[in-house]
Parts: sequence; structure tokens; C-alpha cells
Amino acid sequence: MAAGGNPISVGILGCAEIAKKVARAISLAPNATLSAVGSRTVEKAKRFAAENGFPETVKIYGSYEAVLDDPQVDAVYVPLPTSLHVRWAVEAAEKKKHVLLEKPTALHVGELDRILQVCDSNGVQFMDGTMWMHHPRTHKMREMLSNPSLFGQIKSVHSIFSFGGGSDFLENDIRVKPDLDGLGALGDVGWYCIRSILWAVDYELPKTVTALRGPVLNKSGVILSCASSLLWEDGKVATFQCSFLANLVMDVTVVGTKGTLHLNDFVIPFGETSASFTFATESGFTELVTGWKPLPSEHIVETDLPQEALMVKEFATLVGGIRDSALKPDKKWPTISRKTQLVARAISLAPNANLSALGSRTPEKAKRFAAENGFPETVKTYGSYEAVLDDPNVDAVYVPLPTALHLRWAVEKKKHVLLERPTAMRVGELDQILQA
Repeated sequence: MAAGGNPISVGILGCAEIAKKVARAISLAPNATLSAVGSRTVEKAKRFAAENGFPETVKIYGSYEAVLDDPQVDAVYVPLPTSLHVRWAVEAAEKKKHVLLEKPTALHVGELDRILQVCDSNGVQFMDGTMWMHHPRTHKMREMLSNPSLFGQIKSVHSIFSFGGGSDFLENDIRVKPDLDGLGALGDVGWYCIRSILWAVDYELPKTVTALRGPVLNKSGVILSCASSLLWEDGKVATFQCSFLANLVMDVTVVGTKGTLHLNDFVIPFGETSASFTFATESGFTELVTGWKPLPSEHIVETDLPQEALMVKEFATLVGGIRDSALKPDKKWPTISRKTQLVARAISLAPNANLSALGSRTPEKAKRFAAENGFPETVKTYGSYEAVLDDPNVDAVYVPLPTALHLRWAVEKKKHVLLERPTAMRVGELDQILQA
């Protein structure tokens, strides 16, 4: 039960496939109860309830608004397409409903910031639906990674999540539709990879994020497969690959100066009641280099509830503390979500380029432009064009200035130039640009 003894009443907005799993999780969580489901039509909501064996006490609504207007609903789970998240998460928070939002949380950081701002101003809890974070295995692995005598200092993280979508999936699933889930594989399976990396480094943001060349896009430009590398100030590195086009893999490897952690099912454990990982400390070779010593040890972590039910339980506990004990929303979960979204945004900006700097006539204007467009925090903002050109980490510049200014700024500082059209006021000016 929640803090006051009454379970948290949860409504679901939409009938997505993942909502079946979370509806079951709500029924398994000891401090939550499913009270309402809403869809675009009453018929669809009724069919969803019947197919999943919802009790008759669950109210059926033919709109999302009706769930949010139900005074008995404390919180909502939102598994809608990502393009709809900002509208419905904001409306939910404005109606004082706590928000459990499916990942990816938004199409870019600006949208997520809007959601988090409204949640914060209305005193409601926010959490995203990254289930593996709540498994007791995750906590056990953190204990071992935090032990300097076992693991040492972290040096690298490598994560991969792929599954073969099949022809119907690749043609019709919302995750490959630009108007519904425009981040594609990066927002779906890539979200988990990014989260695993940030989790391993205790949520320290990287210095640079580089999208590797050769992403696979569908005909609509949605990512079907991509990879990235990340680098931190202290030299640690990470890589990940995510794909809808390869066999099912969910691997994470974390390497330290003394130890190594491996797991092969980090997103969805092989079984509901237990999950394992291997850990090696001070690995070496046998005398004739014919084997390893010591061998990695296997660690098995049991659980009474599946990880999705533990997620709901944690969410309901936080909501109960706010509802029944006047506690403040926990800032941990929105902070983690935002950092994950920041890294995803940096990768999505371009498949083989990174936005590193923005310059305007004033630093205030540059900062405002960056915030409005959800630029990652790694993008430097400058109060002059000269500062961008003087930045040694900038390889190339995009110049969308008035045409009369093109000649002056396109020929400076040996930067490669992507110049907005018209390229010059006259041919002579363009000739000078091309000569430079």
C-alpha cells in the first residue's frame, strides 16, 4: 500500500502493446491499482480491457481527456507515440496527475523540458518507463561497480540492443513512422543503450558524443540502425549499437582498471524471477597462457516481482509520499531522463556530424536559441561569430547570415563552410569565397 494505506489509482492513456505489460505490472504491484483506461474510442478501450482481463471496476473511457478528468485517478501511464507525449504529459500534469511516461520521453530535449517544467510547477512525480532500472540486479551491480577493490576506476562501457523487426514491423510499426516516433531505433532500443552507459558512469554526461558513419535509414528517413561513441574528460569511453535489423541481443560490458562486468539480458532478463551477471576481478592468464585465472564469477539475483512491477511499485511509493505525506517529488528520475534525452538528441542531430558551438551577436540570444531548440548541454554558446571561428574544436561552420555578410564570415579562420543561399551578392564575391 501507499503511505496512507490506500493504493495509488492509475489510469492508462492508450492501448499500445506495451500497455498490456504495464497493466499487468500495475495489478502485481502491492501499492497500485488499475482504475481507468482511455482510448480514442470507447469500443477500442472496451476491447483492450476484455482482451487483458481487466476487472469490472476498471472504468472505460472513449478519450484520454476523460481519464485525466477522473477525480479518482492519482497517476497516469502514457504509452502513446512519442510525438504525442508533450501534449498529454503536460495536460496530465496540469490536472495534477503524476506521470509515468513511456520512453523515449520526447522527440527532443526542449519537449522534455516543457513536460518536466509543468510536472515541477504542479508538484507531480515524473518517471520514465525504463524498467530494468528497478530490478534488484541493477542495484547489486552498482554495489560491485562502486567497490574500488573489486572494480577500480571505470575505463569503458559497451552496450548493444538489437532485434530483427521483420517486414511487417519495418513497414507498419509506429517506431518507424516519422510522424509518430521520429527517433526510430535510436529512441527505442538506443534509449536503453544510452541509459546503460549513463548508469555505469553514475550519470556523468560525456564531453563529446559522436554518431558513427553509416546509419541505416528507411525511406522516410527514420533510423533503423545506428551506432555512437562517447568520450569523457577523464578519458573513459563508451560505444553502443542499436538496431531493428539484427538478431536479438541485449549486452552490456563495463570495464574497470581491476574488474569487468558482463550481462547478456540487461533490458529484459531471461526469466522473471531471477537474473544473473558475471564479474571478474584482476583477470589474468594461466602459466602457459592456455586459459584465464581467476575465472569470472556468476551472480544470480532473485526477485519476487518482475522488474516492471517493481517500477510501478517505486513510482506508486513516490506518488503516495506526495499524496499522503506532503513530500516533494523525487528529482532523481526526471534528471536521469533528461540526461538520456540529451545524449539521444546529440546523436540524432546528424548521423556523421556533431553540433559543437553556436554563435550570435549576444550570448543571451545564443542561449535562448539553444534552449528553444533542445540543443544538448555540450553545445557551447558564444556571444559573437568570431568566438565560434576561434574555437579549435570546430571543424566546419554553417552560415545562415544575411547574404551581404557572407563574404566577410565565410572566408575566416580555415573552417569548412556550409553557406546558405544565395551564396553572395554577386559573382565576384562568390569567387573570393571559393578562392579562400
